[in-house]
Amino acid sequence: MSEVRAASDRRWWALLVLSIAQLLVVLDATIVTISLPYAQADLGIRDADKQWVFTAYTLMFGGLLLLGGRLADYVGRRRIFLIGLVGFAAASVLAGAAMSPGMLFAGRALQGLFAALLAPSALSLVSVTFTAAQERAKAFAVFGGVSGAGFAVGLIGGGALTEYASWRWCLLVNIPIALATAAAAVLVVVRDVPVRRAGGYDLPGVVVVTAGLASVVYGFNRAAQAGWGAGGTVALLVVGVLLLLAFVAIEARVTNPLLPLRIPGEINRGGSFLVALLVPVAMYAVFLFLSYYFQQTLGYSPLKAGIAFLPFPFGIVLSAGVASKLLPKVGPRVLMLAGAQLGAGGLIYLAQLRVGQPYWAAVLPAEIIIALGMAQIFVAMQATALYAIDDSDAGVASGLLNAVQQIGASIGTALLTTIAVQVSTRYAQSHPFTPDLPARAAIHSYDVGFYWGAGFFVIAAIVVALTIRVRKLDPVTDPDRAATMPA
Repeated sequence: MSEVRAASDRRWWALLVLSIAQLLVVLDATIVTISLPYAQADLGIRDADKQWVFTAYTLMFGGLLLLGGRLADYVGRRRIFLIGLVGFAAASVLAGAAMSPGMLFAGRALQGLFAALLAPSALSLVSVTFTAAQERAKAFAVFGGVSGAGFAVGLIGGGALTEYASWRWCLLVNIPIALATAAAAVLVVVRDVPVRRAGGYDLPGVVVVTAGLASVVYGFNRAAQAGWGAGGTVALLVVGVLLLLAFVAIEARVTNPLLPLRIPGEINRGGSFLVALLVPVAMYAVFLFLSYYFQQTLGYSPLKAGIAFLPFPFGIVLSAGVASKLLPKVGPRVLMLAGAQLGAGGLIYLAQLRVGQPYWAAVLPAEIIIALGMAQIFVAMQATALYAIDDSDAGVASGLLNAVQQIGASIGTALLTTIAVQVSTRYAQSHPFTPDLPARAAIHSYDVGFYWGAGFFVIAAIVVALTIRVRKLDPVTDPDRAATMPA
Protein backbone atom coordinates (compact mmCIF):
# COMPACT_ATOMS: atom_id res chain seq x y z
CA MET A 1 0.00 0.00 0.00
CA SER A 2 2.82 2.41 0.86
CA GLU A 3 4.49 1.71 -2.48
CA VAL A 4 1.25 2.52 -4.33
CA ARG A 5 0.87 5.74 -2.37
CA ALA A 6 4.50 6.68 -3.06
CA ALA A 7 3.99 6.12 -6.80
CA SER A 8 0.84 8.26 -6.72
CA ASP A 9 2.63 11.05 -4.85
CA ARG A 10 5.46 10.89 -7.35
CA ARG A 11 3.04 11.44 -10.23
CA TRP A 12 1.63 14.58 -8.61
CA TRP A 13 5.12 15.91 -7.99
CA ALA A 14 5.83 15.18 -11.64
CA LEU A 15 2.77 17.24 -12.59
CA LEU A 16 4.15 20.16 -10.59
CA VAL A 17 7.45 19.91 -12.47
CA LEU A 18 5.73 19.67 -15.86
CA SER A 19 3.49 22.64 -15.03
CA ILE A 20 6.47 24.81 -14.06
CA ALA A 21 8.10 23.97 -17.38
CA GLN A 22 4.90 24.92 -19.22
CA LEU A 23 4.79 28.18 -17.27
CA LEU A 24 8.32 28.97 -18.46
CA VAL A 25 7.30 28.50 -22.10
CA VAL A 26 4.10 30.55 -21.86
CA LEU A 27 5.35 33.46 -19.79
CA ASP A 28 8.50 33.83 -21.90
CA ALA A 29 6.29 34.95 -24.76
CA THR A 30 5.11 37.95 -22.69
CA ILE A 31 7.67 38.63 -19.96
CA VAL A 32 9.83 40.75 -22.28
CA THR A 33 6.86 42.87 -23.41
CA ILE A 34 7.21 45.51 -20.69
CA SER A 35 11.02 45.39 -20.65
CA LEU A 36 11.48 45.83 -24.42
CA PRO A 37 11.85 49.65 -24.38
CA TYR A 38 14.66 49.34 -21.82
CA ALA A 39 16.45 46.62 -23.80
CA GLN A 40 16.06 48.70 -26.95
CA ALA A 41 17.66 51.74 -25.34
CA ASP A 42 20.46 49.72 -23.72
CA LEU A 43 21.49 47.80 -26.84
CA GLY A 44 20.68 50.47 -29.44
CA ILE A 45 18.08 48.37 -31.23
CA ARG A 46 16.49 50.23 -34.15
CA ASP A 47 12.73 50.68 -34.18
CA ALA A 48 12.54 48.67 -37.40
CA ASP A 49 14.32 45.74 -35.72
CA LYS A 50 12.77 45.62 -32.24
CA GLN A 51 10.05 43.22 -33.41
CA TRP A 52 12.73 40.52 -33.70
CA VAL A 53 12.82 40.19 -29.92
CA PHE A 54 9.39 38.56 -30.33
CA THR A 55 9.60 37.28 -33.90
CA ALA A 56 12.84 35.33 -33.38
CA TYR A 57 11.17 33.41 -30.55
CA THR A 58 7.83 32.82 -32.24
CA LEU A 59 9.37 31.78 -35.56
CA MET A 60 11.46 29.01 -34.05
CA PHE A 61 8.80 27.98 -31.55
CA GLY A 62 5.93 27.86 -34.02
CA GLY A 63 7.95 26.34 -36.83
CA LEU A 64 9.47 23.46 -34.88
CA LEU A 65 6.63 22.37 -32.58
CA LEU A 66 5.47 19.42 -34.69
CA LEU A 67 9.03 18.18 -35.02
CA GLY A 68 9.56 18.60 -31.27
CA GLY A 69 6.43 16.61 -30.55
CA ARG A 70 7.44 13.76 -32.85
CA LEU A 71 10.95 13.66 -31.42
CA ALA A 72 9.38 13.30 -27.98
CA ASP A 73 7.50 10.22 -29.24
CA TYR A 74 10.51 8.64 -30.97
CA VAL A 75 13.43 9.65 -28.73
CA GLY A 76 11.62 9.63 -25.39
CA ARG A 77 9.39 12.30 -23.85
CA ARG A 78 11.37 12.57 -20.62
CA ARG A 79 14.68 12.80 -22.52
CA ILE A 80 13.42 15.53 -24.86
CA PHE A 81 11.86 17.32 -21.87
CA LEU A 82 15.23 17.44 -20.08
CA ILE A 83 17.06 18.53 -23.24
CA GLY A 84 14.49 21.29 -23.68
CA LEU A 85 14.93 22.57 -20.10
CA VAL A 86 18.73 22.60 -20.15
CA GLY A 87 18.81 24.13 -23.63
CA PHE A 88 16.28 26.76 -22.61
CA ALA A 89 18.49 27.73 -19.67
CA ALA A 90 21.55 28.00 -21.94
CA ALA A 91 19.64 30.12 -24.45
CA SER A 92 18.51 32.41 -21.63
CA VAL A 93 22.16 32.97 -20.66
CA LEU A 94 22.92 34.10 -24.22
CA ALA A 95 19.87 36.39 -24.41
CA GLY A 96 20.19 37.85 -20.90
CA ALA A 97 23.90 38.61 -21.31
CA ALA A 98 23.46 40.05 -24.82
CA MET A 99 25.87 42.85 -25.71
CA SER A 100 24.38 43.53 -29.14
CA PRO A 101 20.99 43.30 -30.87
CA GLY A 102 22.12 40.26 -32.88
CA MET A 103 23.15 38.41 -29.73
CA LEU A 104 19.76 39.10 -28.15
CA PHE A 105 17.89 37.95 -31.26
CA ALA A 106 20.00 34.77 -31.45
CA GLY A 107 19.31 34.01 -27.80
CA ARG A 108 15.58 34.49 -28.29
CA ALA A 109 15.63 32.23 -31.37
CA LEU A 110 17.35 29.48 -29.38
CA GLN A 111 14.80 29.93 -26.59
CA GLY A 112 12.08 29.31 -29.17
CA LEU A 113 13.87 26.21 -30.48
CA PHE A 114 14.16 24.59 -27.06
CA ALA A 115 10.63 25.68 -26.13
CA ALA A 116 9.47 23.72 -29.19
CA LEU A 117 10.99 20.62 -27.55
CA LEU A 118 9.77 21.47 -24.07
CA ALA A 119 6.09 22.31 -24.63
CA PRO A 120 4.87 19.17 -26.49
CA SER A 121 6.95 16.80 -24.36
CA ALA A 122 5.50 18.31 -21.16
CA LEU A 123 1.87 18.01 -22.30
CA SER A 124 2.36 14.48 -23.65
CA LEU A 125 3.97 13.43 -20.35
CA VAL A 126 0.87 14.65 -18.52
CA SER A 127 -1.27 12.63 -20.91
CA VAL A 128 0.60 9.35 -20.45
CA THR A 129 1.26 9.78 -16.71
CA PHE A 130 -2.38 10.18 -15.65
CA THR A 131 -4.80 7.52 -16.91
CA ALA A 132 -7.72 7.42 -14.43
CA ALA A 133 -10.58 9.76 -15.37
CA GLN A 134 -10.74 11.78 -12.14
CA GLU A 135 -6.97 12.10 -11.84
CA ARG A 136 -6.58 13.07 -15.48
CA ALA A 137 -9.22 15.77 -15.14
CA LYS A 138 -7.35 17.25 -12.16
CA ALA A 139 -4.02 17.03 -14.00
CA PHE A 140 -5.38 18.82 -17.07
CA ALA A 141 -6.98 21.40 -14.78
CA VAL A 142 -3.61 22.23 -13.24
CA PHE A 143 -1.81 22.21 -16.58
CA GLY A 144 -4.57 24.15 -18.34
CA GLY A 145 -4.72 26.68 -15.52
CA VAL A 146 -0.98 27.28 -15.79
CA SER A 147 -1.24 27.70 -19.58
CA GLY A 148 -4.06 30.20 -19.25
CA ALA A 149 -2.43 32.19 -16.44
CA GLY A 150 1.07 32.23 -17.92
CA PHE A 151 0.50 35.29 -20.12
CA ALA A 152 -0.60 37.44 -17.18
CA VAL A 153 2.14 36.06 -14.91
CA GLY A 154 4.67 37.04 -17.58
CA LEU A 155 3.40 40.62 -17.64
CA ILE A 156 3.44 40.85 -13.83
CA GLY A 157 6.90 39.31 -13.54
CA GLY A 158 8.25 41.42 -16.38
CA GLY A 159 6.95 44.58 -14.74
CA ALA A 160 8.47 43.77 -11.36
CA LEU A 161 11.85 42.68 -12.72
CA THR A 162 12.09 45.66 -15.07
CA GLU A 163 11.23 48.16 -12.34
CA TYR A 164 13.35 46.74 -9.51
CA ALA A 165 16.18 44.90 -11.25
CA SER A 166 16.92 45.09 -14.99
CA TRP A 167 15.39 44.09 -18.29
CA ARG A 168 18.09 41.39 -18.42
CA TRP A 169 16.53 39.59 -15.47
CA CYS A 170 13.38 39.05 -17.50
CA LEU A 171 15.55 36.53 -19.39
CA LEU A 172 18.08 35.47 -16.76
CA VAL A 173 15.35 34.48 -14.31
CA ASN A 174 14.70 31.45 -16.53
CA ILE A 175 18.10 29.93 -15.72
CA PRO A 176 17.67 28.88 -12.07
CA ILE A 177 14.04 27.91 -12.65
CA ALA A 178 14.82 25.73 -15.69
CA LEU A 179 17.83 24.03 -14.06
CA ALA A 180 15.99 23.36 -10.79
CA THR A 181 13.04 21.98 -12.76
CA ALA A 182 15.36 19.69 -14.74
CA ALA A 183 16.95 18.38 -11.53
CA ALA A 184 13.50 17.71 -10.05
CA ALA A 185 12.36 16.03 -13.28
CA VAL A 186 15.20 13.51 -13.04
CA LEU A 187 13.82 12.47 -9.65
CA VAL A 188 10.06 12.45 -10.19
CA VAL A 189 9.25 12.15 -13.92
CA VAL A 190 9.14 8.49 -14.88
CA ARG A 191 11.35 7.42 -17.77
CA ASP A 192 9.12 6.50 -20.71
CA VAL A 193 9.74 3.97 -23.48
CA PRO A 194 10.20 5.61 -26.92
CA VAL A 195 7.78 4.59 -29.65
CA ARG A 196 9.03 2.04 -32.17
CA ARG A 197 9.16 3.46 -35.66
CA ALA A 198 7.74 1.40 -38.51
CA GLY A 199 9.96 3.14 -41.05
CA GLY A 200 12.35 6.03 -41.50
CA TYR A 201 11.81 9.63 -40.50
CA ASP A 202 9.44 11.73 -42.60
CA LEU A 203 12.14 14.19 -43.66
CA PRO A 204 10.12 15.80 -46.51
CA GLY A 205 7.25 16.39 -44.08
CA VAL A 206 9.60 17.86 -41.47
CA VAL A 207 11.14 20.33 -43.94
CA VAL A 208 7.85 21.35 -45.56
CA VAL A 209 5.80 21.83 -42.36
CA THR A 210 8.62 23.67 -40.56
CA ALA A 211 9.00 26.07 -43.49
CA GLY A 212 5.22 26.42 -43.82
CA LEU A 213 4.58 27.16 -40.14
CA ALA A 214 7.51 29.58 -39.98
CA SER A 215 6.28 31.38 -43.11
CA VAL A 216 2.74 31.75 -41.75
CA VAL A 217 3.91 32.94 -38.33
CA TYR A 218 6.37 35.41 -39.85
CA GLY A 219 3.72 36.58 -42.32
CA PHE A 220 1.36 37.52 -39.52
CA ASN A 221 4.17 39.18 -37.56
CA ARG A 222 5.13 41.18 -40.65
CA ALA A 223 1.49 42.18 -41.19
CA ALA A 224 1.53 43.91 -37.80
CA GLN A 225 4.50 46.00 -38.94
CA ALA A 226 4.11 46.51 -42.69
CA GLY A 227 0.36 46.03 -43.19
CA TRP A 228 -1.76 43.31 -44.74
CA GLY A 229 -1.40 44.57 -48.27
CA ALA A 230 2.41 44.71 -48.28
CA GLY A 231 3.98 42.49 -50.93
CA GLY A 232 6.18 40.70 -48.40
CA THR A 233 3.23 39.95 -46.11
CA VAL A 234 1.09 38.53 -48.90
CA ALA A 235 3.97 36.47 -50.29
CA LEU A 236 4.81 34.96 -46.90
CA LEU A 237 1.20 34.02 -46.14
CA VAL A 238 0.58 32.55 -49.61
CA VAL A 239 3.80 30.53 -49.53
CA GLY A 240 3.03 29.36 -46.00
CA VAL A 241 -0.47 28.17 -46.90
CA LEU A 242 0.79 26.39 -50.03
CA LEU A 243 3.51 24.64 -48.03
CA LEU A 244 1.00 23.51 -45.39
CA LEU A 245 -1.27 22.15 -48.12
CA ALA A 246 1.74 20.32 -49.59
CA PHE A 247 2.46 18.95 -46.11
CA VAL A 248 -1.06 17.48 -45.91
CA ALA A 249 -0.54 15.82 -49.29
CA ILE A 250 2.79 14.37 -48.15
CA GLU A 251 1.33 13.02 -44.90
CA ALA A 252 -1.47 11.28 -46.79
CA ARG A 253 1.09 9.31 -48.83
CA VAL A 254 4.12 8.52 -46.65
CA THR A 255 4.25 5.29 -44.64
CA ASN A 256 5.57 6.89 -41.43
CA PRO A 257 4.10 10.41 -41.36
CA LEU A 258 5.29 13.15 -39.03
CA LEU A 259 1.63 14.00 -38.36
CA PRO A 260 -0.80 11.14 -39.01
CA LEU A 261 -3.92 12.78 -40.44
CA ARG A 262 -6.08 10.69 -38.11
CA ILE A 263 -4.99 12.98 -35.27
CA PRO A 264 -6.73 16.18 -36.46
CA GLY A 265 -9.22 14.12 -38.52
CA GLU A 266 -11.21 12.85 -35.50
CA ILE A 267 -14.04 15.36 -35.07
CA ASN A 268 -13.58 16.07 -31.34
CA ARG A 269 -9.85 16.56 -31.68
CA GLY A 270 -10.26 18.59 -34.88
CA GLY A 271 -12.76 20.90 -33.18
CA SER A 272 -10.44 21.32 -30.22
CA PHE A 273 -7.56 22.32 -32.50
CA LEU A 274 -9.80 24.92 -34.18
CA VAL A 275 -10.76 26.34 -30.80
CA ALA A 276 -7.07 26.43 -29.88
CA LEU A 277 -6.50 28.54 -32.99
CA LEU A 278 -9.35 30.99 -32.28
CA VAL A 279 -9.05 31.58 -28.53
CA PRO A 280 -5.54 33.13 -28.56
CA VAL A 281 -6.78 35.70 -31.10
CA ALA A 282 -9.48 36.75 -28.65
CA MET A 283 -7.11 36.70 -25.67
CA TYR A 284 -4.59 38.92 -27.36
CA ALA A 285 -7.33 41.55 -27.55
CA VAL A 286 -7.29 41.56 -23.75
CA PHE A 287 -3.55 41.55 -23.11
CA LEU A 288 -2.56 43.78 -26.02
CA PHE A 289 -5.05 46.60 -25.46
CA LEU A 290 -5.13 46.50 -21.67
CA SER A 291 -1.31 46.75 -21.66
CA TYR A 292 -1.58 49.92 -23.74
CA TYR A 293 -4.47 51.22 -21.65
CA PHE A 294 -2.73 50.72 -18.30
CA GLN A 295 0.61 52.24 -19.31
CA GLN A 296 -0.22 54.82 -21.98
CA THR A 297 -3.70 56.00 -20.95
CA LEU A 298 -3.64 55.56 -17.17
CA GLY A 299 0.12 56.17 -16.86
CA TYR A 300 0.79 53.06 -14.75
CA SER A 301 4.38 52.05 -14.04
CA PRO A 302 5.53 48.66 -15.40
CA LEU A 303 4.95 47.01 -12.01
CA LYS A 304 1.56 48.62 -11.46
CA ALA A 305 0.49 47.57 -14.95
CA GLY A 306 1.51 43.99 -14.13
CA ILE A 307 -0.39 44.07 -10.84
CA ALA A 308 -3.48 45.29 -12.69
CA PHE A 309 -3.47 41.94 -14.51
CA LEU A 310 -3.47 39.91 -11.25
CA PRO A 311 -7.18 38.98 -11.45
CA PHE A 312 -6.36 36.83 -14.49
CA PRO A 313 -4.03 34.26 -12.88
CA PHE A 314 -6.04 34.19 -9.65
CA GLY A 315 -9.33 33.77 -11.49
CA ILE A 316 -7.94 31.11 -13.79
CA VAL A 317 -6.49 29.06 -10.92
CA LEU A 318 -9.79 29.14 -9.02
CA SER A 319 -11.87 28.35 -12.08
CA ALA A 320 -9.54 25.54 -13.17
CA GLY A 321 -10.22 23.79 -9.88
CA VAL A 322 -13.95 23.93 -10.59
CA ALA A 323 -13.36 22.71 -14.15
CA SER A 324 -11.44 19.66 -12.92
CA LYS A 325 -14.46 18.53 -10.90
CA LEU A 326 -16.95 19.24 -13.68
CA LEU A 327 -15.03 17.75 -16.61
CA PRO A 328 -15.69 14.04 -15.86
CA LYS A 329 -19.33 14.79 -15.02
CA VAL A 330 -20.49 17.10 -17.81
CA GLY A 331 -17.79 16.55 -20.44
CA PRO A 332 -15.75 19.15 -22.34
CA ARG A 333 -18.57 20.43 -24.57
CA VAL A 334 -20.45 22.18 -21.76
CA LEU A 335 -17.31 23.66 -20.26
CA MET A 336 -16.01 24.99 -23.57
CA LEU A 337 -19.37 26.53 -24.48
CA ALA A 338 -19.66 28.18 -21.06
CA GLY A 339 -16.08 29.43 -21.23
CA ALA A 340 -16.50 30.92 -24.70
CA GLN A 341 -19.68 32.71 -23.64
CA LEU A 342 -18.03 34.10 -20.51
CA GLY A 343 -15.06 35.25 -22.60
CA ALA A 344 -17.32 36.99 -25.12
CA GLY A 345 -19.33 38.62 -22.33
CA GLY A 346 -16.23 39.88 -20.58
CA LEU A 347 -14.84 41.42 -23.78
CA ILE A 348 -18.17 43.09 -24.57
CA TYR A 349 -18.06 44.58 -21.05
CA LEU A 350 -14.52 45.85 -21.74
CA ALA A 351 -15.70 47.37 -25.02
CA GLN A 352 -17.73 49.91 -23.03
CA LEU A 353 -14.49 51.50 -21.80
CA ARG A 354 -14.52 55.30 -21.76
CA VAL A 355 -12.07 58.07 -20.81
CA GLY A 356 -11.85 58.74 -17.09
CA GLN A 357 -13.44 55.52 -15.81
CA PRO A 358 -11.81 53.91 -12.74
CA TYR A 359 -10.05 50.58 -13.06
CA TRP A 360 -12.23 48.82 -10.46
CA ALA A 361 -15.44 49.61 -12.36
CA ALA A 362 -14.34 49.53 -16.02
CA VAL A 363 -11.76 46.72 -16.10
CA LEU A 364 -11.76 44.56 -12.97
CA PRO A 365 -15.20 42.88 -13.46
CA ALA A 366 -14.33 42.01 -17.06
CA GLU A 367 -10.96 40.53 -16.04
CA ILE A 368 -12.70 38.24 -13.54
CA ILE A 369 -15.37 37.14 -16.04
CA ILE A 370 -12.82 36.41 -18.78
CA ALA A 371 -10.50 34.56 -16.38
CA LEU A 372 -13.34 32.32 -15.22
CA GLY A 373 -14.17 31.50 -18.84
CA MET A 374 -10.58 30.97 -19.94
CA ALA A 375 -9.95 28.24 -17.38
CA GLN A 376 -13.00 26.29 -18.54
CA ILE A 377 -11.82 26.49 -22.15
CA PHE A 378 -8.17 25.62 -21.54
CA VAL A 379 -8.85 22.64 -19.27
CA ALA A 380 -11.46 21.12 -21.60
CA MET A 381 -9.60 22.02 -24.79
CA GLN A 382 -6.32 20.39 -23.77
CA ALA A 383 -8.13 17.25 -22.64
CA THR A 384 -10.14 17.01 -25.86
CA ALA A 385 -7.13 17.65 -28.09
CA LEU A 386 -5.71 14.37 -26.73
CA TYR A 387 -9.06 12.55 -26.81
CA ALA A 388 -8.70 8.80 -27.50
CA ILE A 389 -5.14 9.37 -28.70
CA ASP A 390 -2.63 6.51 -28.79
CA ASP A 391 0.34 6.96 -26.48
CA SER A 392 2.53 6.63 -29.58
CA ASP A 393 1.00 9.85 -30.97
CA ALA A 394 0.77 11.87 -27.74
CA GLY A 395 3.87 13.94 -28.48
CA VAL A 396 2.98 15.02 -32.00
CA ALA A 397 -0.64 15.72 -30.97
CA SER A 398 0.67 17.95 -28.19
CA GLY A 399 2.95 19.65 -30.68
CA LEU A 400 0.03 20.30 -33.03
CA LEU A 401 -1.99 21.84 -30.19
CA ASN A 402 0.85 24.19 -29.30
CA ALA A 403 1.46 25.01 -32.98
CA VAL A 404 -2.11 26.12 -33.67
CA GLN A 405 -2.10 28.19 -30.47
CA GLN A 406 1.09 29.89 -31.62
CA ILE A 407 -0.44 30.66 -35.02
CA GLY A 408 -3.53 32.04 -33.27
CA ALA A 409 -1.38 34.30 -31.14
CA SER A 410 0.42 35.59 -34.25
CA ILE A 411 -2.90 36.21 -36.02
CA GLY A 412 -4.23 38.04 -32.96
CA THR A 413 -1.21 40.31 -32.66
CA ALA A 414 -1.16 41.21 -36.36
CA LEU A 415 -4.91 41.51 -36.93
CA LEU A 416 -5.73 43.48 -33.79
CA THR A 417 -2.73 45.80 -34.05
CA THR A 418 -3.69 46.68 -37.62
CA ILE A 419 -7.33 47.26 -36.69
CA ALA A 420 -6.41 49.44 -33.71
CA VAL A 421 -4.07 51.66 -35.73
CA GLN A 422 -6.62 52.16 -38.51
CA VAL A 423 -9.55 52.81 -36.16
CA SER A 424 -7.58 55.26 -34.03
CA THR A 425 -6.39 57.19 -37.09
CA ARG A 426 -9.89 57.45 -38.56
CA TYR A 427 -11.36 58.56 -35.23
CA ALA A 428 -8.76 61.31 -34.80
CA GLN A 429 -9.32 62.54 -38.37
CA SER A 430 -13.11 62.61 -38.07
CA HIS A 431 -13.39 64.44 -34.72
CA PRO A 432 -12.50 68.05 -33.83
CA PHE A 433 -9.31 68.44 -31.86
CA THR A 434 -9.56 68.64 -28.08
CA PRO A 435 -6.86 68.08 -25.46
CA ASP A 436 -8.16 64.57 -24.75
CA LEU A 437 -8.64 63.57 -28.40
CA PRO A 438 -5.58 61.25 -28.50
CA ALA A 439 -6.83 59.43 -25.39
CA ARG A 440 -10.37 59.15 -26.78
CA ALA A 441 -9.10 57.90 -30.13
CA ALA A 442 -6.91 55.28 -28.42
CA ILE A 443 -9.71 54.02 -26.18
CA HIS A 444 -12.12 53.89 -29.12
CA SER A 445 -9.63 51.69 -30.96
CA TYR A 446 -9.36 49.43 -27.90
CA ASP A 447 -13.16 49.15 -27.73
CA VAL A 448 -13.30 48.06 -31.37
CA GLY A 449 -10.52 45.53 -30.70
CA PHE A 450 -12.45 44.15 -27.72
CA TYR A 451 -15.52 43.66 -29.92
CA TRP A 452 -13.38 41.78 -32.44
CA GLY A 453 -12.05 39.59 -29.64
CA ALA A 454 -15.61 38.87 -28.49
CA GLY A 455 -16.43 37.86 -32.05
CA PHE A 456 -13.67 35.25 -32.05
CA PHE A 457 -15.04 33.82 -28.81
CA VAL A 458 -18.46 33.56 -30.48
CA ILE A 459 -16.92 31.76 -33.46
CA ALA A 460 -15.17 29.39 -31.05
CA ALA A 461 -18.52 28.65 -29.38
CA ILE A 462 -20.03 27.80 -32.78
CA VAL A 463 -17.10 25.46 -33.53
CA VAL A 464 -17.62 23.74 -30.16
CA ALA A 465 -21.36 23.33 -30.80
CA LEU A 466 -20.70 21.73 -34.19
CA THR A 467 -17.71 19.51 -33.44
CA ILE A 468 -17.33 18.61 -29.75
CA ARG A 469 -19.56 15.58 -29.29
CA VAL A 470 -18.03 14.02 -26.19
CA ARG A 471 -20.41 14.49 -23.29
CA LYS A 472 -20.59 12.80 -19.90
CA LEU A 473 -17.44 10.70 -20.03
CA ASP A 474 -13.76 11.20 -19.66
CA PRO A 475 -12.78 12.80 -23.00
CA VAL A 476 -9.42 11.11 -23.17
CA THR A 477 -9.40 7.64 -21.80
CA ASP A 478 -12.68 6.11 -22.87
CA PRO A 479 -12.60 5.73 -26.66
CA ASP A 480 -14.82 2.63 -26.72
CA ARG A 481 -17.72 4.43 -25.08
CA ALA A 482 -16.96 7.50 -27.19
CA ALA A 483 -17.32 5.47 -30.35
CA THR A 484 -20.86 4.58 -29.38
CA MET A 485 -21.91 8.09 -28.43
CA PRO A 486 -24.62 9.59 -30.61
CA ALA A 487 -23.58 12.57 -32.70
